[in-house]
Amino acid sequence: MSWKTLPLLIVLPLLVACSDQRAAFEIDSSQHSLTLIRVQNFFWERTATYAVVAARMPECMRRHDIGSASADTRFEVYSPGNDAWIFKQGKRMFVVETRTCQGFARLDEEPAEGMGALQGSFQMRSGNLIFVAAPKSATAADAVTPAAN
Repeated sequence: MSWKTLPLLIVLPLLVACSDQRAAFEIDSSQHSLTLIRVQNFFWERTATYAVVAARMPECMRRHDIGSASADTRFEVYSPGNDAWIFKQGKRMFVVETRTCQGFARLDEEPAEGMGALQGSFQMRSGNLIFVAAPKSATAADAVTPAAN
């Protein structure tokens, strides 16, 4: 082994350690979606940074930073309507919209109108970030139906 390759061998494990994963929830198609981005700098870290990309192409696309959370956390996605989407991670909640892709805010509590139908959740499975759609019965049961007159 030459002295020239030794620095490369030392740096190589650090380069391999970074994990940047993405998973998408396609709303109507791949052109209208929410993508969760998870970045973990080193495999031994217990936290990761998260961001969501709201897209309704070709009209809009925007990335919103969520911040740090557990590396294996789960984000539930709810649909209260009007192209708004609520991300729930533990007790933290964020609302993002795909009408203009500009709206993004942290929620202090559940909306008075309700969370809307559960669409599914972003979660880690076998070391990979994936979106798992809610069973059809769960989304129908969570949906708000108007009262009959």
